[in-house]
Amino acid sequence: MEKTSKVLELGNSEEKIKILETLDNVDDPEILEKMISKLDDDDLAVRGEAFSSLLLNKNNISGFLISRLKVGNKNIRGFVSLVLANRNETSAIPEIIKLARDERSMVRSCALGALSHLRALEAKEIFLDAISDSNIEVRKSALQGIISLDIPISDEKINEVYQDKDPEIEKMISLIKK
Repeated sequence: MEKTSKVLELGNSEEKIKILETLDNVDDPEILEKMISKLDDDDLAVRGEAFSSLLLNKNNISGFLISRLKVGNKNIRGFVSLVLANRNETSAIPEIIKLARDERSMVRSCALGALSHLRALEAKEIFLDAISDSNIEVRKSALQGIISLDIPISDEKINEVYQDKDPEIEKMISLIKK
């Protein structure tokens, strides 16, 4: 495991990816921590492989992942919420709900996507509030959640987002009005 840790820390992208491809059965906290840190790697392919390895991990690493929602940078908070959602970890919903109010728009958007994927109807108000977010991507994530969870929304709220004049938002609004 020492070699694995060193490659994840100091290796080039190709070496990191090669190692990450083999780590779908790891439960060593030190290695898991290094894998999670690769969610913030400079190389998109490394981030993707880290995501995939964490998603496919056969061990019960949910508690470890949930604890990482509170620390780390925006990429780690956002992507870990999506890993948990894709692992169908409904126990993570309360912590992911907290991320829906994160200071970083990328984290808020990921959290809303995760809550939508987890079918978190208890987050209904979070989705409705996020329609007024200052960031358009967060508003889109909120609308997507509202659509997929079939959350009732007032005409007043619909008009609020309709101001964006964004084709993607207009398409989503047309789905809500049906």
